[in-house]
Amino acid sequence: MIRFTDEQEQFRRAVARFVDAEVVPAAGALDERAEFPRELFTRLGALGYLGLRYPEAYGGAGADMVTYCLLAEELARGSMSLAAAACMQSLMGTHFIHAYGSEDLRRRYLVPALRGDLVATFALTEPGAGSDLASITTRAERRGDRWVLRGTKTWVTNAPVADVLTVAAKTSGERGLENIALFLLDRAAMRGITLGKSIEKIAVRASVTGEILLEDVEVPAEHLLGGETGGVEKIGGILAEIRVMTAALSTGLARAAYDAALAYARARVAFGKPIVEHQAIGFKLADMLTALHAAALVTYQAAGRLDAGRAVAREAAMAKLLASETAVRVTDEAVRIFASYGLASEYPVQRYFRDARFLLPGGGTSEILRVVIGRDLDWDRGQVFG
Repeated sequence: MIRFTDEQEQFRRAVARFVDAEVVPAAGALDERAEFPRELFTRLGALGYLGLRYPEAYGGAGADMVTYCLLAEELARGSMSLAAAACMQSLMGTHFIHAYGSEDLRRRYLVPALRGDLVATFALTEPGAGSDLASITTRAERRGDRWVLRGTKTWVTNAPVADVLTVAAKTSGERGLENIALFLLDRAAMRGITLGKSIEKIAVRASVTGEILLEDVEVPAEHLLGGETGGVEKIGGILAEIRVMTAALSTGLARAAYDAALAYARARVAFGKPIVEHQAIGFKLADMLTALHAAALVTYQAAGRLDAGRAVAREAAMAKLLASETAVRVTDEAVRIFASYGLASEYPVQRYFRDARFLLPGGGTSEILRVVIGRDLDWDRGQVFG
């Protein structure tokens, strides 16, 4: 059983009202135009949602992970594109500035980013390095009081509109994980940062994505976030949060698909009665609802463990694995219930079906997550029910 506090329930209802009033009506057009949702993104900043997980001293709310997941779930229910852009901003794009940046960097970049005045992103993936971080080739060389960065990053969320980038680079030419560091790049102030190929996608089309080319970018030493090594450990420090957040996104999208399928099944009449009353369709909806409940339970259990400061690596991996695969299955079944109309652009179910694929690689593919879970296969009743 998931127990939310009164404050968390009030917050969820407030976000749901915003989503229903402003996000849902705009979601279809955003997807069709494949443009960054600037207006809604700015609204999220004005409402304080982008700073939800940060201290009040920087304009945040100091909220817990459960509350943050409620935000992610509701945003994904309305528009996965907006949710993807917002979660990049409010987690990966700003986390390292807050955790490892100087007070000056926090004031210059974190505070305006939480207001929505700057767009932030995290650039890790490369054409030849995804899960295999040891294969990163982006180099950072020390030259006096500056670092010079060269390399290519790809699949960078918000890349075409990003003002601030946290970039992972190697501080030596040796293969391995020990020499990876994180650098904060200011696109307006630092020359040599250019946008490479924009990536056209079938999913989350309004979450703009592309390559970032770094050509002898001079970075002040102050913009090195947390030392010349230890980048992998810093990334790993929020990996559980990324996975639990992605599970919440998955739950929100699955909810939207289920609700759409149920409404359609109640309205569509075949052979003299609504198709929801036909066992073939009723069984589909029953399975969808059961899977959705399971995904929500494991997601918020993991979020609660994070808030309690408990070990959560395995639980975060299980939450992301179950919830993202559930989103794929539920959206697929929703399209099947719509039958031919599942292909029609006038219904959002086709967008849910496409957007569900976005959830599979983020935070680790299902195959990587199974490796993580497989390292600890012991059944622990206390972990499950504690």
